[in-house]
Amino acid sequence: MRRAFVYLFAVAAGCGIGIGSALAMAGLLPGANPLAFGNVDVDGWRSDFAIGSEAADAYTRARVARHGLLALAKSEAVYFTRTTDDAGQPLREACTYRLTTGAMPAGWWSITLYNADSMLPDNDDAALSINAGQDMAARIGDEIVGQGVGATVAPRRPEGRGLWISSRNAGRFDLTLRLYMPNDALLTDPADVLRPPRIEPLACEVAA
Repeated sequence: MRRAFVYLFAVAAGCGIGIGSALAMAGLLPGANPLAFGNVDVDGWRSDFAIGSEAADAYTRARVARHGLLALAKSEAVYFTRTTDDAGQPLREACTYRLTTGAMPAGWWSITLYNADSMLPDNDDAALSINAGQDMAARIGDEIVGQGVGATVAPRRPEGRGLWISSRNAGRFDLTLRLYMPNDALLTDPADVLRPPRIEPLACEVAA
């Protein structure tokens, strides 16, 4: 009887650990971010270069399918995600940030804000993404705003005409950097080639 109990306990523990690890690796646990971990980390911007490649394992494919990433082949695009600011604190709607970046090792790139459910926040600000090409002409939609990229990430539009990424109704959020037509050097040595955007916290609202 004791041996049967030990066998049953071992089977139950194995199933629990197996299912739990599979859910964690696939990014299916509540609150998990599908790109918040991976085999590449450049100054807090994380990526999994297996995404969009033949090397993608079952866990990676599950993350892509479950979260609707629609990942392109690695030669066409690579994805980096940042969940914290330069001070190491989680990105959140109550704070205002200054995002700055220079040229990217890609033909064209974009930065998009997603909420904790990997969805676009529910707002109508039409300011959830910015993009630029190798000419560093920053754009919002089809409008060319200026050379170089410096954007404010905040729940309300800042004064002036600068770039703005709206975090209204986002709660905890992340920023995803997509690099389209990446340079070959980026794929072989990302830490040496990529100079990712900085995210400087400026101010945070104090809860009443």
